[in-house]
Amino acid sequence: MARYRPEPAHTHGQSPRTGVLVVNLGTPKAPTAAALRPYLKQFLSDPRVVEIPRLAWWPILNLIILNTRPDKSAHKYATIWTDEGSPLAVHTRRQATLLAGHLGEAGHRDWVVEWAMRYGDPSIPEVLDRMRATGCDRILVVPLYPQYAASTTGSVMDEVARSLLAWRNLPELRFIRSYHDAPGYIEALAASVQRHWQKHGPAERLILSFHGVPRFTLNKGDPYHCECHKTARLLTAALGVPAERVQVTFQSRFGKAEWLQPYTQPTLEALARDGMRTVDVMCPGFAADCLETLEEIAMECKDAFLTHGGQRFSYIPCLNEGEAWIAALTELVLTHAGHWADDAPERSAEARAIGRERAQALGAGR
Repeated sequence: MARYRPEPAHTHGQSPRTGVLVVNLGTPKAPTAAALRPYLKQFLSDPRVVEIPRLAWWPILNLIILNTRPDKSAHKYATIWTDEGSPLAVHTRRQATLLAGHLGEAGHRDWVVEWAMRYGDPSIPEVLDRMRATGCDRILVVPLYPQYAASTTGSVMDEVARSLLAWRNLPELRFIRSYHDAPGYIEALAASVQRHWQKHGPAERLILSFHGVPRFTLNKGDPYHCECHKTARLLTAALGVPAERVQVTFQSRFGKAEWLQPYTQPTLEALARDGMRTVDVMCPGFAADCLETLEEIAMECKDAFLTHGGQRFSYIPCLNEGEAWIAALTELVLTHAGHWADDAPERSAEARAIGRERAQALGAGR
């Protein structure tokens, strides 16, 4: 078997073509146990996700987890599934479409914007192949994880690298490692909270719930915990509220090992028992609403808070397709594209200025 796949047709002298690949975590094809089984197997077989020796983990995964968890997970997915499919896939697709539109308005109508999932479909290898076939020889990879973790952004980088092993003619490649402190991202989060408060009034406490990771990853040098807290500090400052009104927690614990604390649901239960009556909960670590936000937070955690004595639980949705976020994402892409953004023949100084002004206006106002 040949090591490299055949190259697409090439025309000498053609201008470089830029591609932007937006990547999110992944989703099953349907809210069924049959669809969950291969998705979970791919996800939980990733050594970036489960750092347990393969010989010890294989029987646990294949003989226990994959025989019990798909049914439970399918029931949860069914509670959030839409007519268009998985919310995560729907939002990610829309974000990529809107990003392409904003880039076009900024003078980059020839850029190729695609989206992929790290686990499930559309896969990173198939989408990269499609970009390759359209002539992309410069690709910016945009993992939609604001805070870097080896199990998320690191895994995307792994998969991109594996995909390119079969390419003879490699593209120029760039990654957005994280954007946990990017001004546009923080402004978009703050605008989302402020809109909610203008409509419903602020709660006694704003809970910022981030996806959890095992505690040992922090001890081994993963910066995720620190980046989550920096996001929280910047958002608190942008909102102009006292630090004691904002609390960081971590959700989605898996297994019996210690994960980053405090855990979201036990924290909400304790606050309710101690007399707190109202909370607002936001998930800044998710660029799009998904199972972990719509079911775990907006349903399970809401029930837990109200059951233990709370009176009002408000979930503030993820940034999704908000104009301020899409403008911020566009600026992130253009910033990391660097000189690629200046190479487009239609990208005049006037167009660049208009794009920046529009992004700033949207970031400040929405």
